[in-house]
Amino acid sequence: MTAIKHALQRDIFTPNDERLLSIVNVCKAGKKKKNCFLCATVTTERPVQVKMVKVKKSDKGDFYKRQIAWALRDLAVVDAKDAIKENPEFDLHFEKIYKWVASSTAEKNAFISCIWKLNQRYLRKKIDFVNVSSQLLEELPKVTEESVPSGENQSVTGGDEEVVDVYQELNAREEQDIEIMMEGCECAISNAEAFAERLSRELQVLDGANIQSIMASEKQVNILMKLLDEALKEVDQIELKLSSYEEMLQSVKEQMDQISESNHLIHLSNTNNVKLLSEIEFLVNHMDLAKGHIKALQEGDLASSRGIEACTNAADALLQCMNVALRPGHDMLLAVKQQQQRFSDLREHFARRLASHLNNVFVQQFTQALLQLYNRSYFLSVPGHDQSSTLAQHSVELALPNHHPFHRDLLRYAKLMEWLKSTDYGKYEGLTKNYMDYLSRLYEREIKDFFEVAKIKMTGTTKESKKFATLPRKESAVKQETESLHGSSGKLTGSTSSLNKLSVQSSGNRRSQSSSLLDMGNMSASDLDVADRTKFDKIFEQVLSELEPLCLAEQDFISKFFKLQQHQSMPGTMTEAEDVDGGTLSRQHNAGAPLPVSSEKDMIRQMMIKIFRCIEPELNNLIALGDKIDSFNSLYMLVKMSHHVWTAQNVDPASFLSTTLGNVLVTVKRNFDKCISNQIRQMEEVKISKKSKVGILPFVAEFEEFAGLAESIFKNAERRGDLDKAYTKLIRGVFVNVEKVANESQKTPRDVVMMENFHHIFATLSRLKISCLEAEKKEAKQKYTDHLQSYVIYSLGQPLEKLNHFFEGVEARVAQGIREEEVSYQLAFNKQELRKVIKEYPGKEVKKGLDNLYKKVDKHLCEEENLLQVVWHSMQDEFIRQYKHFEGLIARCYPGSGVTMEFTIQDILDYCSSIAQSH
Repeated sequence: MTAIKHALQRDIFTPNDERLLSIVNVCKAGKKKKNCFLCATVTTERPVQVKMVKVKKSDKGDFYKRQIAWALRDLAVVDAKDAIKENPEFDLHFEKIYKWVASSTAEKNAFISCIWKLNQRYLRKKIDFVNVSSQLLEELPKVTEESVPSGENQSVTGGDEEVVDVYQELNAREEQDIEIMMEGCECAISNAEAFAERLSRELQVLDGANIQSIMASEKQVNILMKLLDEALKEVDQIELKLSSYEEMLQSVKEQMDQISESNHLIHLSNTNNVKLLSEIEFLVNHMDLAKGHIKALQEGDLASSRGIEACTNAADALLQCMNVALRPGHDMLLAVKQQQQRFSDLREHFARRLASHLNNVFVQQFTQALLQLYNRSYFLSVPGHDQSSTLAQHSVELALPNHHPFHRDLLRYAKLMEWLKSTDYGKYEGLTKNYMDYLSRLYEREIKDFFEVAKIKMTGTTKESKKFATLPRKESAVKQETESLHGSSGKLTGSTSSLNKLSVQSSGNRRSQSSSLLDMGNMSASDLDVADRTKFDKIFEQVLSELEPLCLAEQDFISKFFKLQQHQSMPGTMTEAEDVDGGTLSRQHNAGAPLPVSSEKDMIRQMMIKIFRCIEPELNNLIALGDKIDSFNSLYMLVKMSHHVWTAQNVDPASFLSTTLGNVLVTVKRNFDKCISNQIRQMEEVKISKKSKVGILPFVAEFEEFAGLAESIFKNAERRGDLDKAYTKLIRGVFVNVEKVANESQKTPRDVVMMENFHHIFATLSRLKISCLEAEKKEAKQKYTDHLQSYVIYSLGQPLEKLNHFFEGVEARVAQGIREEEVSYQLAFNKQELRKVIKEYPGKEVKKGLDNLYKKVDKHLCEEENLLQVVWHSMQDEFIRQYKHFEGLIARCYPGSGVTMEFTIQDILDYCSSIAQSH
């Protein structure tokens, strides 16, 4: 291998100024052995270029030639295949992967080690060595950067341990100096030794000159030291003069210090006076309340608009004075304490006066509303009269009283309520509770009367109208309630037993009337027409349309009057606990502290629940009544309630109205599901008469009615999905129970029951075009077609029975292997036997048989579905098909016999037509 290496160096690499460092004898993996050499080389010129060259013998084999070369920087991966076991194979990843097999593992390892060292010395990009033993990848000794430039400070040894010389380039200045030196010496190139001796002599001369220069500089140093000594003496003299000057200025300094201290004291006094004046002005400007404001707070008229405005301005001014940010030390001043106490007294006095006045306004409005309510409900309380006629005579509309005038009057005090909320939360909370107490009872009376009118309009009459005689008379009730309210108006958080007593007295009678309405017998849907259902739908829609603006207006008023935020807040921890029945609002925050937004929103919801606590029960009672009147009313209620819930949730998903209507919608959905379940149960419980024909089953007709009504109601509705689910359940029930009834039928054939009912179902689904029942429509059509065909075949049977038996025998012989034209030679099936059988079926007998068949079919089919002609036409087609079959057998098995049937297809058509016309 050494000889080959020297030969390659001499013949190939030396002419190209390259030096061969390592060599390995290889062949390509998986191919016929064609040995070649992979060589690792470096150039002798700077900068050094590292290459990998493939060398192989010429075709004649007398010399080596260079085949291909790669730059080492293009090598990405060296894969030795196995780092533990000896394996001569290895891969080199250039632009593609080259797979090689070395002649020995030792040569492969030496070559890979050389590549690794070249990579470490000359390349910035590191090559990946995969499956290579760590012993081959040894660190090269580092050379300091001062001695060797970066990138050329490592040595690389090849397989023969030859060392590449370390080279250091000259910089430009060094090259210029050498050129000048060589130009000054003629023998610099021709005689290098003489040039070196000359340079040595010049160096010795320069060293001597340097020594003499150092010795000559000693005198100059001595002179410099003398100059420094003289300079020090001058400095001492200057310091003495400065000391004398300082002593002379000492007396002047003391005088200036006294003058400066005097000026400082004067300035400090002026500053203090300015600050004192500023503090006094601040206290006077911010803690002085005008006499007009004080008078308004003490004696202002809270009933007039001008007085309310004056009181509002005075309250705002008082709040500003009380909330002024005092500077440190102000609270220790006696005048400030006295002024604060005066403000506190004014606040307490005005808060009491404002709370008392607002409570009186609540009572006055409540009394006025009760009087209007009794004027309205008096017509319902006339004993011995029918309520429906009373409503008609006095034109009592289905409408809730309008509270807008009351809200408009109270909103004048909104700013004062905001002031009360921020200054005295206890009184603010007391007014809130009183307002809820008054309004809850008022709304309870109004809403119950409203729902009573709605129920009377729905039913038209009540059974127990005498119970209305127990209602209190208008004058005495108003007087009693007014006196109770005035008696308790002085106590903002006192007892409301009189209100409770009156509410119980009247609500008990209302409950009696409600129970009498709900105890009505369940009216059948068949007793009601479309007008009745439309009337119910209109009344129910009017009820919801009246409740919705009432709740929204009251919620908006509460937000504005009590200064509570309505907008949606981020979900958080509940800081208020509600107790609707007790009418209390318990909080975990300190009195007087402002509520967070989420708590204010919850407070609005709790107030609405307390005020309108009767809405949800009354709606549920009305829904129960509508369901009792007609179970199909649940369809109207589901659509209307869903629409109103959707509208309320678009406004505010967490509002009282949205939550209440959502709860009621759950009840409506349950009633709707119950209606569907009841219909399915009625299908399962249906019984048919054993003596009469079945016809169209009742639940099939009811499904048609339900689907037609539902499609008209749910057109463009939000909850179409609920109806589609109900359709699926109902149609499955209809299919199952039609088949069940058909199996149990004794008078009417099973195929007739299935055919007629599925034809009716198919017609209904085709007319209504219900998209979710397309598959069921196809199934109904298929069942109708199948059972029609089955009934035709069953009813028609074998009208030419003997002829049928004859040809069945013929077909049996053919099936046994006898040729068709040879059947006539069989004794039992010869031409004479055929003519004998045909003579038994003249046209007259055939017509008589068809006539009897028509009468039989007419008895089986019902008139409602009108399928007689359809079935008769199908039977005609089936009879003609059998006739053609017989003729075909005669033509094939008895060719040239001249035997034919005694009637033709045209005769059959004439028979069927005349029979149909005669009936």
